[in-house]
Amino acid sequence: MSSKTFKSALAAALASGLLAGTVQAYEAGDWLVRGGIWGVFPKSDNLSLGPGADIDVDDGYSLGFNVTYMVNPNIGVELLGAWPFKHDISLTGAGKIGETKHLPPTLSVQYHFMPSGAIHPYAGLGLNYTKFFSEKTKGALSGSSLKLDDSWGIAGQLGVDIDVAPNWFVNADLRYINIESDAKLNGEGIGTVKINPWVFGLNVGTRF
Repeated sequence: MSSKTFKSALAAALASGLLAGTVQAYEAGDWLVRGGIWGVFPKSDNLSLGPGADIDVDDGYSLGFNVTYMVNPNIGVELLGAWPFKHDISLTGAGKIGETKHLPPTLSVQYHFMPSGAIHPYAGLGLNYTKFFSEKTKGALSGSSLKLDDSWGIAGQLGVDIDVAPNWFVNADLRYINIESDAKLNGEGIGTVKINPWVFGLNVGTRF
């Protein structure tokens, strides 16, 4: 994901909220529910098998949602979920060699800097659990057995809610999640796949 794309999306969301001019203060006991389009963008060179032999995990896109409970006007507790993300796996010089799916539930504590007004920026820190499943091998590894272990890691978050109508808002959310999985091929360990992605979502939300 390029910084230009992120800035353009955030600018569009900000413009929508400012034009609407709606003001909604967050209060203790509020529930915030958001849903939209999410992308997972892993870092490059996720596992080196030797000189010139790097494994790369491709970007993945899906529908995501999160639910936040406001403990007080500034503090929220959020659970992130999603429809499964699918990623292609490639090897330098061999092309696509496999694919996997994952689910990334994440529990975070958020600090909301501006609970009053029409724009509500926040930051969060939490714990991620990533479940890998439906691993398949392709191409040069066709017929082999690939297994990716589940992962636990820290997740950091920056986001903004922008009010657009009574009890409705748009949301932009950017996260960095520590996801590292031990990989096995035909039962033998081949190393740790360091995915460590940036995760970006554009959502519509409601408050009740």
